[in-house]
Amino acid sequence: MSTAQARLNTNRIAVLAGLLAPLVLAAVLVPFRTSFANTDAALALLLIVVAVAAAGYRPAGYLAAVSAAVWFDFFLTRPYETFDMSRATDIETTILLLLIGFAVTEIAVWGHRQHLVASRRSGYLDGIKDAARAVAEGDSPSALVDSVSGRLVQLLSLRSCQFQYGVAGLGGPARIDHQGVVLAGGRPWDVENEGFPPGTGVELLVESGGLLRGRYLMQPDPDARPAREQLLVAVAFADQVGAALGSGQPAAR
Repeated sequence: MSTAQARLNTNRIAVLAGLLAPLVLAAVLVPFRTSFANTDAALALLLIVVAVAAAGYRPAGYLAAVSAAVWFDFFLTRPYETFDMSRATDIETTILLLLIGFAVTEIAVWGHRQHLVASRRSGYLDGIKDAARAVAEGDSPSALVDSVSGRLVQLLSLRSCQFQYGVAGLGGPARIDHQGVVLAGGRPWDVENEGFPPGTGVELLVESGGLLRGRYLMQPDPDARPAREQLLVAVAFADQVGAALGSGQPAAR
């Protein structure tokens, strides 16, 4: 199962939990609703919202907050089993439950995003360190060329990536420059918002000592939207390959 599919399944489970878990908890509390303050029930429902929001999927967290507020009103405020409320404190509690649920969701989504960014950066650094180690230890340049090709496929969401020796500009593809900017027709292209430019692919030049060693010719997925950070990591990979190919070691073609 792909990472994207796994994430989609997780989001679906989170949405289902956000819809049903507050209903189940509110129903369980019905036999005891006259023996405790309904603010305690609101706190219990808020815990459900927090648990759902922890998945980092905003729609699920919002749905859990709305579901918690609705079933709190229906089951746990007087008159019971209606959506009417007779006390101002119940109205305030319901509104607070909803607003705090939204706020908790936003905090959870932000935290989840920060965790993903940190994990992704760690993976980038590991990849660069592995490539640098291969150069330092004199590994086969051809092996490094192939390894980086696979890393670029994952990093930039590519359909394919092929290294071509001694070639640049052939076919007029877009190009990733050394500042991590994608150029199409010599002009910067907003990849993060528009995806890669259509055409004959994207090339990433590999150079060392001011000499062209070749290029990675890449065919991106239409849905790919790499950030500038990812493009700079791709450039770093190309620099490592250039160092290996410029070291004087023979490379298989």
